[in-house]
Formats: sequence, structure tokens, C-alpha cells
Amino acid sequence: MLPTPPNPRTKPPGLHPGDTIGIIAPASNLKRELLDAGCEALRALGYKPFYFDSILDQDLYFAGSLKRRAQELEDMFVRPEVRAIVCARGGYGANHLLQAIDLQKIKSHPKIFVGYSDITTLLTYFTDAAGLVTFHGPMAAKDFAHADGIDIVSWKNALSAVSEWAINLADVKPLAEGSAQGILYGGCLSMLAASLGTPYEIQTAGTILFIEDVAARPFQIDRMLMQLKLAGKLKGVRGIVFGEMLDCVQHQNQGYSLEEVVLRVLGDLRVPIAYGLRSGHVSHGNITLPIGVRAALNVKGGEVNLKIVESATTDG
Repeated sequence: MLPTPPNPRTKPPGLHPGDTIGIIAPASNLKRELLDAGCEALRALGYKPFYFDSILDQDLYFAGSLKRRAQELEDMFVRPEVRAIVCARGGYGANHLLQAIDLQKIKSHPKIFVGYSDITTLLTYFTDAAGLVTFHGPMAAKDFAHADGIDIVSWKNALSAVSEWAINLADVKPLAEGSAQGILYGGCLSMLAASLGTPYEIQTAGTILFIEDVAARPFQIDRMLMQLKLAGKLKGVRGIVFGEMLDCVQHQNQGYSLEEVVLRVLGDLRVPIAYGLRSGHVSHGNITLPIGVRAALNVKGGEVNLKIVESATTDG
């Protein structure tokens, strides 16, 4: 089983203009033109993107061999000039790294680590096993590579030691009323469910659980939520916030909504539930969420508020 993380969790040093951002590909392979576009966007924000040439390697559907991907990840954590690590994309393959990387190297060199989708596996592993604050947010060859791909306000708030800030919840719907405080945690539902029964099983007690996915049909969302529920992973959860859930439909005339499916499964938990937070697989403006810090969720009177109540990085 995973070691019990330290309390409070270790916060990485904050990110500032002029800092070097290391870009890695721990999962699927990527296209050079998207990597170039993402790097240009990072430069426009004042950062210095850096990556190893091997990032463009291919092995089946992976970004090169397991050895290459594990070495790349470790090297970026250890390399002193790199202040933050942003994944190029998700896809599939981060789970192969769990047994291949030296967790002590990660733990001994705390840095901002950002990604989503398949990268959820690494976010929760680093948070649970190494006790690090991580970040569910935009990726270099995905969101940074497109106009209006990132939410710059949350990016700066999350990565620059702001002690208290509210997340932009435009278009977020209230599903179940209530108020709660807990540790913000979660990511892609498919990856959260896939962790069950492994030594890397997610640790959800005391959390405000963020859940998102893309192109999963409602019955598949139902099945994964039921899996979490039957495994006891929702028993200690204090609140739940869903992502935008793009293209999660059976067909356009299905006659029911995904929100109805969610409430059918989770309504008896009696915790506040909201739907539509734009982080991860999103239509635009990917919001950066710090994973492993205290947050407050309030769903009442048709309104939803989610506030981060402690800094996610240090001033160092």
C-alpha cells in the first residue's frame, strides 16, 4: 500500500516570469507542430520552455520507451534550473511509470507538476505517496498550443503563492446543496476508477473530489461512479465537483441528462455537488486546480462557490 503522506503536504516553490518550465511526455506520443505552438505560448507568457529532443520519440502509442519516459521525468525534477514541469499531453501510458520511477527523487525535489487526463495517475500518486501538492491543469501540446486554451487567472493564482482565491465558476450548475471544506483532489474519472485494487489506489477521505472525463457515455460514467461508491471511495468525501464532461452523451436525443445520471448515483451521499467546472478536457480556458490543498465548496440558492483557502506554492 502507499505510504501515509505527510501532513501538511509539501508545497513546491512558486513560478515567476523568466523561470524555466520543463516539458515532458510521460504518456502518448505527440506532434512537433503542437509542441512548438505550446512552447511559443509559454514564451509569450515570459517563461523559458525546455525539453529533451527525445520527447518526440515513438514506441507503439507511447512517447518512446518506458525507460526514456521515466528518465525524462526524474531528470526534470532533479535538474536545478527547472522550476516547473508541464506535461505535453496525456493519452495513455502514465501508469507504466508508477513502478519505474524513483519516488524519492520526486519527493526530494518538490516542483510544480501540471497535467490532466492520463496524467491524473501521476498527480494522485505524487500527492498520496510523496505528499506533494500537484496541479490539474493545462498541458503544453494541448491547451497552450491553442488560442484561449488556458485560464490565465487560475494559472497565476495557483502557481504564485496566492493564499486565498476563488475559482471561476461561470456556467457551473448546482446539483445538490450544502457547504463543505476539505482537501481538493481528483482528476479524470477513468484514471481514478482504474486505480482501485492496485497499490496506487486513490485516497479520497476528507476531500472535495473533482471528477471529469471526456467522450464517455452516461452508462459508463454511471458504472465508474458506482465502482468508486461500492469500493468505499465516496464514503468520506465532503463535496463533489464535476468537470465540463464534454461529449459524454449516448446520443443527442437520449431523453435524459448526465446530471440526472450523476444524481441517481450520488444523491444519497448528502454532500454538496456541482457540475461544469472547466478543468481538464474542456472547450476552452483550462482552469488550473491545485491538488492537495484546502478548499471550501458552497452550493446554495442556485449558486456555486469554490474557494482555495491556502497557497499551493511557497514564495521561494
